[in-house]
Amino acid sequence: YKIFRMDYEEIEKGKVHSLGEIVEYVPDGVVNKTVLKKPTGKIDIVSYDTGKGLTGKVYPFDTFVLLLEGSAEIIIDKKVNEVHAFQGIVIPAHSTFTIKAIERFKMLSITVKSGYE
Repeated sequence: YKIFRMDYEEIEKGKVHSLGEIVEYVPDGVVNKTVLKKPTGKIDIVSYDTGKGLTGKVYPFDTFVLLLEGSAEIIIDKKVNEVHAFQGIVIPAHSTFTIKAIERFKMLSITVKSGYE
């Protein structure tokens, strides 16, 4: 499948944004837009088409994922979690995780770099 990374450009500060409109769905693809990136963490909006996802990733920092629409299966250290729109989950630092779209979905992803991991 295709992964599309939009050019990094922070969204305008001090302005209201509709998070679901920051990225669109691409057939058979994943679209990632970093909306804020600092040394202490980053915020991304990502869309996944049905059946697409990430497999076997491990990040050194905690990541909070909030689904904005759709449904996903998020497996953390072999524990299966079904997550739906307006539900969130924290993926602990150093955990192996997989994300798969049960149906196409958009998510807000917040990675916190504490510096102590």
